[in-house]
Parts: sequence; C-alpha cells; structure tokens
Amino acid sequence: MSKGYWVSSYRKTNDPQKLAAYAQLAPAAVAAAGGKFLVRGVADETREQGLKERTVVIEFPTYEAAVAAYESEEYKKALAALGDGVERDLRIVRGTD
Repeated sequence: MSKGYWVSSYRKTNDPQKLAAYAQLAPAAVAAAGGKFLVRGVADETREQGLKERTVVIEFPTYEAAVAAYESEEYKKALAALGDGVERDLRIVRGTD
C-alpha cells in the first residue's frame, strides 16, 4: 500500500486567532490517523509563482489513512474552528511506494 500525504499551501491568513484555534485541534486528529508532520513553516524560497506563505506536509501510513483523517469527526472540529481564518490549498496525494 502506498503512503498518503497532505500537502497544504497557505495562500493568505485572514484571522490568526482562528488559525491558532485550528492548530490546537488538528495535530490530535492527524496523530489519531497515524499522521506525521514532515514540513511546517514558511517557505525559505519560492519559485514559479510560489507564495512565501506557510506550507505543511503530513505523511500517513497509507493513502486511505490520509483520506480517513480528513473525513474524521475530530478533524471536522478543527476545520470548523479554522473557518475562514485562512485561504489554503490542501491536496491529498498518493505516495510512490
């Protein structure tokens, strides 16, 4: 089975307090699904129209675990706390393993 990854690019932060509330809830939801944060931070360099905003990459043991984590009740609570606090692009991708 292939690993699964969440790849998030934060385009704009509208409300830092909502982002902070999300940050309190999301790690537990990720951990419950076996997720491991590989990257969390602002890009050191950007290329090809990239934005110098926050980027997050999370690895899951399987692609199915990555999808299940996003659809979990625990993560839905984190998303509700985030609301319109950020504009981001989150993708769930299958690893090449």
